[in-house]
Amino acid sequence: MSSSLEYYKVFYYVANFGSITLASEKLCISQPAVSQAVRQLEQSLDCQLFMRMSKGVRLTREGEFLFEYVKSGLENIWHGENMLRRMRDLETGEVRIGASDMTLQFYLLPYLEKFHEQYPGIKVTVSNGPTPETLRFLYDGKIDFGVVSTPFEARSEVRSTPVKEVRNAFVAGEKFQYLKKKKLSYDILTKLPCIFLEKNTSTRTSMDEFLKERGVEVEPEFELSTSDMIVQFAMRNLGIGCVMAGFAERELEKGNLLELQFEEPMPERHFAIITDSKTPVSPAGKKILKLMTDDIS
Repeated sequence: MSSSLEYYKVFYYVANFGSITLASEKLCISQPAVSQAVRQLEQSLDCQLFMRMSKGVRLTREGEFLFEYVKSGLENIWHGENMLRRMRDLETGEVRIGASDMTLQFYLLPYLEKFHEQYPGIKVTVSNGPTPETLRFLYDGKIDFGVVSTPFEARSEVRSTPVKEVRNAFVAGEKFQYLKKKKLSYDILTKLPCIFLEKNTSTRTSMDEFLKERGVEVEPEFELSTSDMIVQFAMRNLGIGCVMAGFAERELEKGNLLELQFEEPMPERHFAIITDSKTPVSPAGKKILKLMTDDIS
């Protein structure tokens, strides 16, 4: 039968100090209690662990053998407890976040900067990918939380908190200046070359669903993996690009792109924080989540 962990703790201190008296002082228990714990451990293991000397005690050969294992085990436990306290106090630890290029650039980055300034000892890992990939990371417990853009479909255990409104924009280069200031019908997209994101993104999904509800189905000339590339393609007059408006804002202000105006604007979308009720969030993750949600008006 295995002995109590408390007996091994007493054994560790007696062996470390070579004294029952010093061990009792360190453990804040009586000397008879220390002696009793040692005897019970020796009885349980059916061997003598200490030799009683005129001044203190000394480990037997069996005791020396056992001490190496007890020392390693207890010190690992105490180290783990200390690291857990440090994680709780945000001196160390890690927060794992899932985010797309869009949510990282236009929402998450300032919070990461603020968090790093306050808690420089915390490691931050960002898994970069589109919304479906971020959801898979969340299901698999690979991230504490994700920041995604709507629309998306998720399991019932996923909690979603909208944090920022965003909108899609159709943009084009100087070749399409003749469309400027016109109120357009979405049918025109079927007659023009278009540049869209790949289909596994929330931006593309929201656009496709919106157009389909109005009887418009577009086969794009180009399907790209990043919104930044769509902006570059549109500036080179390769077609009409659809991106989250923030990606094109700088080039629109410079006059390198124009935003097409339609009779019916597309509805706004949201960035949302997603967590899984079945997966606990790390202490560091909870702290950065609080920074973000405190800003929600």
